[in-house]
Amino acid sequence: MITIALPKGRLAEKTLEILKQCDIIISENTERKLKIFDISGQFCFLFVKPADVPTYVDHGVADIGIAGKDTLLETNLPLYEMLDLKIGACSMCVCGFEEQKNPVSATLQVATKYPNIAREHYLKKGMPTEIIKLSGSIELAPLLGLSDVIVDIVESGRTLRENGLCVLEKICDISARVCVNRVSLKTKNKEITKLLKNMEEANASL
Repeated sequence: MITIALPKGRLAEKTLEILKQCDIIISENTERKLKIFDISGQFCFLFVKPADVPTYVDHGVADIGIAGKDTLLETNLPLYEMLDLKIGACSMCVCGFEEQKNPVSATLQVATKYPNIAREHYLKKGMPTEIIKLSGSIELAPLLGLSDVIVDIVESGRTLRENGLCVLEKICDISARVCVNRVSLKTKNKEITKLLKNMEEANASL
């Protein structure tokens, strides 16, 4: 049996659509169930919070997980990233006021939901920063003087523009990825490799 950790919500629904094309069918209602099986009994699905997917896979509770690239980068766990599903495509960016393209502060203040991603980005640039962890309304931070810039996911950029902010720098592209437990890839290599191949073909046809 292969156990797959799915993030609750739209991403799980999209993934199940892909798996349906691979003849992996779930007959149960997935709204409230946290653990269900496909009709063949060969696959078990765990519905968890998006941020927890890598942890379930890393600990071997799940063989495979579907997680955003942002979640994988932020948790930075030793997983194999095997497939890009191209779902939820967006970008991780540094954003702020136009004049912040050339920061003058000795220590750049960065507000973000992703402290590890932000820290690693500026570490590579050799820039001293103060990372300010926030959970929501990140755009408020530069508006209220809490930070010089923010590091956040950008889709359309509409919220930024409405608050007088802009993208200053793109850090990386973000989309849903298939990650695999390292031990599982060895012990269930044939089954997992076949599933990933089928998922890649099914995703391309949707």
